[in-house]
Order: sequence, then C-alpha cells, then structure tokens
Amino acid sequence: MSSEQQPLPCALAFDLGASSGRAFIGEIVPECPEEGSSSGSSAVAGVRKLKITEIHRFPNVPVQIGGHLHWDTPMLLREIKAGIRIAFQAGYRPESCAIDTWGVDFGLLDRNGELLGIPYHYRDRQTEGAVEEVSAQVGAERLFRESGLQFMPFNTLYQLHAMNKAGSPKLNLAETLLLTPDLLSYFLTGKRVCEFTMATTTGLFDPGRGGWNIPLMEQLGIPGAIFPDPVLPGTVIGALTAEVCAELGVPPIQVIAVASHDTESAAAAVPADSPAFAYLVSGTWSLLGTQMAMPLLTPAVLERQFSNEGGVDGTYHLLKNIMGLWILQECKRKWEQDGEAYSFAELVHLAGQAEPLCTLIDPDDLRFMNPLDMPEEIRAYCRETGQPVPNSPGAFARCILESLALRYRQVLEQAEELTGSRFAGLHMVGGGIQNELLCRFTAEAIGRPVWAGPVEASAIGNLLVQLRAGGWLEDLHEGLALVKASFPLQVYEPGPEERQAAWAAAYERFERLGRS
Repeated sequence: MSSEQQPLPCALAFDLGASSGRAFIGEIVPECPEEGSSSGSSAVAGVRKLKITEIHRFPNVPVQIGGHLHWDTPMLLREIKAGIRIAFQAGYRPESCAIDTWGVDFGLLDRNGELLGIPYHYRDRQTEGAVEEVSAQVGAERLFRESGLQFMPFNTLYQLHAMNKAGSPKLNLAETLLLTPDLLSYFLTGKRVCEFTMATTTGLFDPGRGGWNIPLMEQLGIPGAIFPDPVLPGTVIGALTAEVCAELGVPPIQVIAVASHDTESAAAAVPADSPAFAYLVSGTWSLLGTQMAMPLLTPAVLERQFSNEGGVDGTYHLLKNIMGLWILQECKRKWEQDGEAYSFAELVHLAGQAEPLCTLIDPDDLRFMNPLDMPEEIRAYCRETGQPVPNSPGAFARCILESLALRYRQVLEQAEELTGSRFAGLHMVGGGIQNELLCRFTAEAIGRPVWAGPVEASAIGNLLVQLRAGGWLEDLHEGLALVKASFPLQVYEPGPEERQAAWAAAYERFERLGRS
C-alpha cells in the first residue's frame, strides 16, 4: 500500500485452527477501483467487494508435557502480536482486530491475572470416561436440556470434571476462566470477557436461562464465580494495552469480540439465498448444521446427538460435530514418520485412482479421536467389520473421503428430520473445500448440489462482525451481499444415475456400520 494513499475501511482477523493460524486483512473496496483512488468517503460510497489478504501464517502444534497434551499458548500470543506488527509494517491501518478459534478449551487466571499452567488440548486423554461419569451423576436428559449440546468428551464441562477428579489445585486458585479467544484477547487488552458463541460450547451455558448454569456447577463442584458474564458478537473488548502498543510500535486499536467460535464465524459468512439452508464447515473437524431462531431441545435432538450453539445476532445453530479431515491428516503424519511423505494434493490424486466405494469407516467412532497410529486403527476397524483392508495410501485416502461424504448425507438427513425442512443442497465452506474430490463425493453421496465457498469463511465472518461494529456495514445482510459479490461459488452436481445408484448402495452398507 502506498504511504500516500489514505487507508480503506480495514480490519484484522486472526483465525486459529487446530493445526494452523492465519492473519487476514479485510478491506471494503470499490468494485472497480481506479489506481490511486482510495480516499475514505468515495471508497465507502461505492463499496461492492470485500478484499481479504493473508499477511501471516503459522503452525499450531500441540505440546506433549508428561502425560498431558497442551496448547502452546505463549507461541500463539507471540504469533498474534507478530501479525499485528506485520499489518502496520505493510502499510495497513486496521481500526480493529479480533480472534476466532476452536471451541471448548480455556485458560485459568489467578487473582493477579496470571495464567495458571498451560491450557490443555481438547484431545488430551484426561476426559476419557467423563461423559459417562457426569451423565450418571446428573442425568443425560438434564445435561442436554440445560446445555443443548451433544455429549462430546472434550467439552469444557468434562475437562473441568476431569480436573476435579484428579485433584488439580488450579480450580481453587483460579479467579477467572477464559476460553481460548477470550484468553488471547485478555493478553492484548487486559480485559476479561466471555464471548457468547464460545460460552455455548462449554456445556455449562443454559440457553433456557440465557446464562451460566450455576446449579449444575455447584452440583459438580465447579466454581461458578470464575465465569465472566457472556458478551454478544460485536462487543468492543477494549484497546491494546500501552505495553502491547509499545512492544509492537502500533497505535491502540480496538479488539472486538466477534463470533469467536470459528464455526459460528464461518456460519456468518455462508452466502445462502434462503433463510433455511444447510451448511458444512470443512476442515480438521467437519460441522454440519442449519441456522435456527431458537435452540431445539427436543428428545429427538438428544437421541440424534446434535448440538445447539449460539450464533451471531442471537441465532442458534443446530449442528453436529463430525471427525473431519483429521483422520487423513493423522494418516499423512504417520506415513511421514515412517519415511513416506505425501502432500495432500498427492493423496487426493492417489485417492482418485483407487477402487471406489470399497471400504467404509464410521468417521465418528471415538477410536479415531487420537490414536497413536491412525492407519493401523483403520486397518483394525476394517478387520472387525469384515471389510477389505486398504493396501495403499490412495486406498486409505479414498476410504476416508468417501466415508466422510456418506456421514455428511446421514447427518444432513437427520437435520432435515429434526427441523422438518428439506434443503435444496449443501453449502460447504472452509479449507476442506480445496479438496475437490471431497466436494464431488459429497454431492454424489447426498444426491444434491454442493455449493463450495468461500474457503476462508471463518476469517470472513470474523471481518464482517468487525466491520459492522466499526460502522462500515449496516447489518450482516449487507455483509453477505458483499460475500456473494466477492467470492464466487464452485458448484458440484450429483453424478449420473449409475453413480448415484452406487452411492445409494454404499450408503446402505454405511448405515449398517451401526451409527445412529
């Protein structure tokens, strides 16, 4: 950016996933800007596009310390600070920044505001058996009725139960619990908040009460006083502290609480034409859901193990967590350890050459949550279910991608059953849509169109909420019009009848694997 130009409406989004983090600059620009024409008022008058620029990327690798798996939280803070510095060094002048991350994980602060220990990773094994223990103590029906969440062992509730069971002294010393994006924002601003969409991932937020479930916390021995009151997406947390500004050589820009759970940021950027739509956020995890005006807390939702998570503007999202591309990522990692290095592009190419619909797995079997050897876990599953064992990386990759596509069909149909809706197709967003084979398999599995895009949906949703908070967007409807104009969709149609028949037969086999 030329130093002579005045900056366009601009914000800085940090999108942290389970394997990497990225920083994006978002600018509202005229549809056909002329060179050198970027004065503030004229650019805003003709806003037609959202331009995003990745300015920083870094790996997010967990750390095994003793018997526990942790996030490298100091590294994440260092890289976020680096992203802020890089933005200003590149000539951008963001008015605000915001952070979105995965859900459920947290840090604890003592009375001096210092971090107590290193936050646990949601794949840490401490929560094994916690769902069953808490359900036995409280009752599964009550747990669902008062949280709206599917029973996933990594939810904050079960992590805190595991800490209590282990006799951890941290909870006795803690003054504040901050979920991951709120913790990182605290390090930048000194302000302690809990953003609403993140609160709804914990299992301790009661959508019926509209607040924390203090009676449940008391019953489970969890100190309710450590949870800040939730704030809605678009809330200004505060400005960068003087210490951070001095360290980075930047002005005190505002830090915004967006839809800080990355799934809900992504959902806020889905370019749907109908208010009733289904979406799939595809990445390390896959999350398939639909937007609702209110949480759906029926016995059928409990039986199907869907979650109700908070979204932007008071909405709720009925969705289900699906294991996602984690399974393929872990296979790739194991092969690299064994001296066989493949890029994801190579694995997708090999998958395209492998025999179709030969071997299927249930991606959501908990055995695939965090095994030491993912390929061997898949082999064992195939032997136990009487299926051919994959004999090459391409066969493994095809098995995983086809199984994911069939699971998407199953969950999509369950969502329709629960809501009484019929969705014309499926919006896919997130980094996983760069895997065109997965998108094509999904369209063939569901027998409907897949509309893929945008890739960086979480960062875009993050930016939309920031730009609205800054007064550059009137509402999110205007923001979604901007998304549609800026990021064209890739459409995948179902295959010919014979392919659809083959997928239908495979779906019958998939359902017999026993997944409800």
